[in-house]
Amino acid sequence: MNISSLPIDGLKIIQTTARSDERGSFERLFCIGELESLIGSRNIAQINYSVTADAGTVRGIHFQHSPNAEMKLIRCVKGRVWDVAIDLRKNSSTFLQWHGCELSAENKKMIVIPEGFGHGFQALESESEL
Repeated sequence: MNISSLPIDGLKIIQTTARSDERGSFERLFCIGELESLIGSRNIAQINYSVTADAGTVRGIHFQHSPNAEMKLIRCVKGRVWDVAIDLRKNSSTFLQWHGCELSAENKKMIVIPEGFGHGFQALESESEL
């Protein structure tokens, strides 16, 4: 896993690599050892899966107030989406700035969105799965 910072403080992009041979492929999507610097003392409380039926559909912008604030790791496993994170942390130097990027099954990118951000996406292909 290659973890890179994005222009807004706290946002990260993770690039994974599949290992392939004649049998197929293998890819690590989550490893606490490799993600410990991002996860810290947080517990993984839930893993969600969504399917967006129609291209063009917008889902979000989702936000949770404390004490229910959530860090999110978003990965597109089928199709393509335009994913957006908005900094809603009032005391942040990047308050109200946003970052968008394409996530797809092909590019194998995952965005890490810390607590205090709004999150949403638009499906660029029908039957996109996150």
